[in-house]
Amino acid sequence: MQIRYTSKIAALFILFFLACFLVQSQVTRTNATFIVKGSVKGKERLTPISGVEVTTRSGGYTITNGLGEFRIQAFIGEEIIVQSPAFETVRYIVKKDEDIDVLVEGYTEQNFEKSKESKKRTTISMHQTYLDSANYYKKTDIQKSIDFITKSIEQLGRRGNKKQLSVSLTTLGEVYLYHKQYDLAIDNFRDAMEAQKTTRTAILLGNTYLKKGEYANAESTFLALKKVKNMVAFQTVQLYEGLGDTYKGLGQVDKAVTNYNQSLAIAKKNQITPKLTDLNSKIADAYAADDKSVEANAYFGNSLKLAKREAPQRAIQEKEKVADFYNKKSRFDEEIELRKQTLNDLEQLPKPTADGGTSGSEPGSIFKDTITTQRINYKIANAYIAQNKLDEAIPYLQQSIKEADSDDDLVVQKDATRKLSEVFKYKGDFTKALETYQKYVAVVDTLYIRKEQEISRAARFNREITSKQNRISGLEKERELSESKYDLAITSEKLVQENYKRQKWVIYSLIFGLLLMALAAFFFYRSNKQQKLANNLLALKSLRSQMNPHFIFNALNSVNNYIAKSDERSANRYLSEFSTLMRSVLENSEEDFIPLSKELELLELYVKLEHSRFPDKFDYDIKVDEHIDVNAFQIPPMLLQPYIENAIWHGLRYKETKGFLKIELKQRDKEIVEIEIKDNGIGRKKSAELKTMNQKKQKSKGMGNIKKRIGILNDMYKDKVDVSIADLEEDATGTWVRLTLKKD
Repeated sequence: MQIRYTSKIAALFILFFLACFLVQSQVTRTNATFIVKGSVKGKERLTPISGVEVTTRSGGYTITNGLGEFRIQAFIGEEIIVQSPAFETVRYIVKKDEDIDVLVEGYTEQNFEKSKESKKRTTISMHQTYLDSANYYKKTDIQKSIDFITKSIEQLGRRGNKKQLSVSLTTLGEVYLYHKQYDLAIDNFRDAMEAQKTTRTAILLGNTYLKKGEYANAESTFLALKKVKNMVAFQTVQLYEGLGDTYKGLGQVDKAVTNYNQSLAIAKKNQITPKLTDLNSKIADAYAADDKSVEANAYFGNSLKLAKREAPQRAIQEKEKVADFYNKKSRFDEEIELRKQTLNDLEQLPKPTADGGTSGSEPGSIFKDTITTQRINYKIANAYIAQNKLDEAIPYLQQSIKEADSDDDLVVQKDATRKLSEVFKYKGDFTKALETYQKYVAVVDTLYIRKEQEISRAARFNREITSKQNRISGLEKERELSESKYDLAITSEKLVQENYKRQKWVIYSLIFGLLLMALAAFFFYRSNKQQKLANNLLALKSLRSQMNPHFIFNALNSVNNYIAKSDERSANRYLSEFSTLMRSVLENSEEDFIPLSKELELLELYVKLEHSRFPDKFDYDIKVDEHIDVNAFQIPPMLLQPYIENAIWHGLRYKETKGFLKIELKQRDKEIVEIEIKDNGIGRKKSAELKTMNQKKQKSKGMGNIKKRIGILNDMYKDKVDVSIADLEEDATGTWVRLTLKKD
């Protein structure tokens, strides 16, 4: 990856020097160019026409002065283009060094002004039409929405109105914000602010920083808005609400509550009813985060009362939020009662229509993936389980599984199935527990396949969005370039009046070209860096999702053996420990790094399970240096397990006598810990000779994934992990794996 990146930089430098060469060639060619003088007039009355754009194919640009005159650099055979909204475009081929008089038919000053005004009105009308279409598709089709915004920017032309450009870029930022593309949203909100600063765009930018967790940037954005005078009441409410969210995110609860209360006072004064519910709820959240249950309970009570006056969806949303609060405070009876009310309220909502909305009301998009009957049933069951009311929990878990299966909600189906298996196990019904657990494994496999498909779709979606964003960025650069050309033309006109100097123009052109090249290099570097990071993250997700299932199936076979032998105690113990292991694996599967202490707990449980399966094949010892602070180090999840699995299955299992597995953690220095995995098995060479072709492929794939993970993580986190593998003894028996882990 480093080689590829270096080659791109080399290609960029080659392109840079090539551009310099072309510029130099252009300068050299100026010996064959000359200044073409001309004028543009109406044919009937010979009326001079000012403000007409005059361009050449080689990039020359100027406008006519008050007398309709112009001067532009050209060469013999080049095409000069004269264009204005007052007449049809005129094209002229330079044949020799002579003055040009362009006479246009049907020109009058009245027609000129009318044509300019008409074009301006048409531009504004079409610009707004495209933005209306973009807003229509904002929530349903991001690609169509972006296409319409692109058309709105194209409609503005090369020297478009900055206010309209700001509106287009703000709309684009809102589209990205709705679809959780926060980096792109921030970039476009910033560009919109550069075109024209507005309070609305600044609030959107601050809220996007909040979504991304960049609280320092959010704070500076909102504090800057406090200086704005004559802000409308609703925006003032949003400002202090945003500051409250910021300080809550920073853990400064007192400041958060102060700003929420200030926002609440303004909302009450100006009768902004919807915000009253939101702000009471957020104040309750802040108090709950500060463990002030009495105050939180009071404000949640207010938010529940206020929510009843709003749309049914909002009331349901607030009930669920309060129920979550009750759950955290172990007020399970109140939680269950409130969630049952929510289930009843959901049944009263209008049914979805064919277009995905609800008849007679706003589409219930706020409930997608958040408030569903299957999730609520699952939470009610958990509340019963917390009170050890297992019989009451079972029907709700079964109903949750049924509804999740109907809605194709694999996540809830997975969690509810796993929980139901645990409940059967606690009740001593091991047959149903095993049967349910097997269903859980099947759902997990389906979920893994679904996630891989989602990763593939996400990669394709990101490529398409990047392409469209590059198109918009290109339009913006084109507009900036056009503005620069216009400014250059005005400057050039003044220089011509003061005795035009060719050499200065060449110098300015060269500097301008170098600046453009530097800007292009910067954007190329930033785009390459962002794409590289996105690719690394997608690759990591893909590798983490490739979990080898053979241990699961072997473990279940062990459980079957215990059951067949009527050894229910061993089966129960093994299944319980195996469930704990699998739950830890699933919980950590989305993380790049977890605390070393968690990884050690997982490994201890894994080795214990393997030892219970092969007690006559090996003993083991896990030794941790007492000076190591295992919580201070981070390690990729399930990084060590494949090496330990190889040691047991391919080294110790085939040893004729009982072997030994040793796992030892040593402190090399304050910043580095060393992990050693040693086994006195048959060794890698002999193990390879015993393997079938299929086993060799599986091993190669598993170890290959580990190497890829380490390579990607080291690329992202500056060589954090290093692994070496060697034979333990000189006769090639035994295996010694040494892994070093850096703290930062």
